[in-house]
Order: sequence, then structure tokens, then C-alpha cells
Amino acid sequence: MGEVAGLMGGLGVLVAAVALSERNWAGVARGLVVQRRRTLLPDLLLIRLGVVTLPVVAVLAALVLPVGERAVLDLGVGIVWFNAMEVGAWAAVWLAGWGANSVFPLVGGYRFVAQGLAYELPHMFALITVALGAGSLRFGEVVAAQRGLWFVVWMPVAFLVYVISALAMAFWGPMGEPGGAGIAGGVTAELSGPDRLVFLAGRYALLVVAAAAAVPLFLGGGAGPWLPAWAWTAVKTVAVLALFAGIGRRVPAVRMDRFMTFAWMVLIPLSLLQLLVVGIVVM
Repeated sequence: MGEVAGLMGGLGVLVAAVALSERNWAGVARGLVVQRRRTLLPDLLLIRLGVVTLPVVAVLAALVLPVGERAVLDLGVGIVWFNAMEVGAWAAVWLAGWGANSVFPLVGGYRFVAQGLAYELPHMFALITVALGAGSLRFGEVVAAQRGLWFVVWMPVAFLVYVISALAMAFWGPMGEPGGAGIAGGVTAELSGPDRLVFLAGRYALLVVAAAAAVPLFLGGGAGPWLPAWAWTAVKTVAVLALFAGIGRRVPAVRMDRFMTFAWMVLIPLSLLQLLVVGIVVM
């Protein structure tokens, strides 16, 4: 009996050792998998450049927008400047996604570039329509051209295209797939601390600037009764922001392939038709 008990005890020790060994090997295997999923060598220079560029681009775009009756930077080609700064946002988001050296941020960066290629042409046509109706690329003269009738009234298609492109520029609401939860936050997946704070601040700044630009482009600038021009500009900007927020809460996310098809097959022909109508009216 003593020998049997000793044999059983030895077998128990052996089984426990094997089980412990299996657990250790499982832990090692798990650690290897986790290690492979972790970002090992992110390019911090590219990440920081993209993170800082996003709010800077938003500020530069805002310089040409009139607050009331005057802009900080009253350029004769203000609309072109505004559109160029929007394209700068592409570089910022792409650098943040590429520099992370991780799958999800890279996918988010690719989605934003695809989104930009889809919305930029209709967006440019909408801005050209406004410039054609005003006969100028200066924001102040665009506002002056709307004293009798706001452009949103007789350029509704251009305004609709602008709203969609503004949401896409700030990847907000239905256009938020570059930073969507389906890819673990997309371009922001590897950002944390001050980097994440600055990047998100730049994103919200882009949204606010896009809303503020709609005021001189389509809503008559600071025109309105009783209140000063700067107050009307603020009220209209908040109203456009409320529109953006409502769309963000009520409209589901749009897949990039479907949005590209919609942009090329629907938005571009409609924006060109709107441009043609405005050109005929102006001529």
C-alpha cells in the first residue's frame, strides 16, 4: 500500500508539473501575441507633426473668415486660402495615422484620404459656385453680395454639398469612419495624453471653423436686425453647429465605398448643375 501511495503521489506531482508547464507555455504564447499587437517603433516625429498640424490648419483657415464685418486676414483669394487649409488637414490626419506604425491608425488614415478624394471635388464646386455668384473670392465681398438674398436660398444644392463636405472634413457624425469604433478609434487608436487632447481639439476646431465659414458663404455674414454684426455671426455659427450636431446624432455612419460612389455619381453632377444655373443667372 505504501508503494501504491508513493506512486500515486508521484503521478500527482507529475500531473501538476505538466499542468503548470502548460500554463506557463500558454502565458508565453499569449505574451507573444500581445507583443505582436503592440506598437513597437512608432515614428513620434510624424505623429507629433500630424497632431500639431491639425489645430494649426484650423486656425489658419479661420483667419480669413469675417467676424462681423472684418476678417483678421482679408485676402483677395480668401476662399482659395480656406480650401487650401482644408487640404492641409488631410496631411495632418494621414501623418498621425501613418506615424503610429499600427494597423488601426493606418486604416483610419487611408479612410480619411479616401473620404477626402470623395468630398473635395463637390466641395470645390460649391465654393466656386459661391465665388461666381459674388463675382469675387474675397469673403467680405461674398457677404456684400448677399444683402438682397442669402445664397442659401438660391444655391441650396451648394449649401447641401458644403454641409456634407464640412462633416467629412472634420470626420464627424456619419463621416466619422476614419476615427470609428469599428477600427478601435482609427487614427486616434494609438494617441494618448497631450497628443490625443491636441488632436481632438484640432478636430473640433475644424468643425467650428467649417460652421463659421458657412455664415459668410451662405447665410449673409453678420447681416440681421437689432444685434451687432459680430453677434449675428456668432448666432448663425451656433445654429450651423447645432445642425452638424443633430446630423451627427441622427444619421448613421456611412461606408467609404458607398460615400465615394454617392459623391461621384450624385454630388458632383448636382454641384455642376448648380454651378451652371448660377452662371446663367449671373450672365
